[in-house]
Amino acid sequence: MVTPVKHAYERIPYLVAYQNDSKVRDVYGGVAELVVLESYLLKPNTDSDIGAAGSATSDTVLVFMHPIGGGAYLPMINALARAGHHVIYCNSRFRGTDSALLMEKVVQDLGAAIKDAKDRLGYAKVVLAGWSGGGSLSMFYQQQAQHPTVTASPSGDGPDLTTLGLIPADGIMLLAAHISRHGTLTEWLDASILDESDPTRRDPELDLYNPDNPNQPPYSAEFLTRYRQAQIDRNRRITAWVKGKLAELRAAGRPDDEFGFVVHGTMADPRWLDPAVDPNDRTPGTCYLGDPAVVNMSPVGLARFCSLRSWLSQWSYDDANGDGVECGRDIAVPALVIGNLADDACTPSHTRRLFEAIGHPEKEMYEIAGANHYYSGPDQRETLGRAVAIVTDWLVRHDFAKVEA
Repeated sequence: MVTPVKHAYERIPYLVAYQNDSKVRDVYGGVAELVVLESYLLKPNTDSDIGAAGSATSDTVLVFMHPIGGGAYLPMINALARAGHHVIYCNSRFRGTDSALLMEKVVQDLGAAIKDAKDRLGYAKVVLAGWSGGGSLSMFYQQQAQHPTVTASPSGDGPDLTTLGLIPADGIMLLAAHISRHGTLTEWLDASILDESDPTRRDPELDLYNPDNPNQPPYSAEFLTRYRQAQIDRNRRITAWVKGKLAELRAAGRPDDEFGFVVHGTMADPRWLDPAVDPNDRTPGTCYLGDPAVVNMSPVGLARFCSLRSWLSQWSYDDANGDGVECGRDIAVPALVIGNLADDACTPSHTRRLFEAIGHPEKEMYEIAGANHYYSGPDQRETLGRAVAIVTDWLVRHDFAKVEA
């Protein structure tokens, strides 16, 4: 396996801007006529290499985008640049808030970032680097770039992806990725909530955080089956209400109106309390946002603040398009999948489902013992180094990099 040398690198901030075709602004502030994407190019500096080997020039760039962004300074991003790779981290227009997010618009943003990387920055090859929630986004993008079929978001709004001329990537990497935003949310939904307008109305036998619940870890197979179905049922009840609300607005002659709402209880996954559910080396009783019992009802919970159209595009179990597993069978480029075995956000079943779904025969999967979701903490330098070495080796073998040992 190739062991990359360390490079100094420069972080170059820049903007990708293009014409906004939304009827309204998607986010607060900015110029209404433009979509503006905050971007960073991490470019190894040839003149200040540490060590004697490895060219810092490249015709390939690794492109990261997460639906709500914020990862430009993650350990993995920086480590890949230090290993000699050119890296773009581009935030979508929904940086930091997903209450109005449409996955189809994020695909449009990713397409603009890739077009800019090729046309303006001059990169010949692009490898999609889908980290965490960027994994299913990357799969959705690549599917639609290869064979565009989605003409609108699930609510019937734009954009029409078949008209955008999306440029397919040359390879795809899924790094600590989950299967989809809607699939992940459904697995995290608090199945005990019976009334969306009054989250205190709960089924006590499904309330994971009720000490009087007779169902306690380790959970029985029967309980888990019942719980998982109740999570899907709850997602579908919210979706039915959303569609009904949209129909009301249209019937009232207000088809462009939106309606904001709150989804309570979105961090009640049995796997956080029972380490035998989707087992790995994570610490029981925790999740990547902290204590899951607290996160379950806290403002930072997944999908806490929603709009009608965003729910259908981003969170609806049956309607959302950005499904990594569904998109995977259409992937027609080499793929690398890396899972972290102490991950308390994206657990092994997600890694393996994504890998198994990829239709292209040239695919590889690796799992890194001891690695957490962010490679954060003083004990994670070795796991991060292993991940970067795997990525580098794969890139070199597929002629995406020329980093030498």
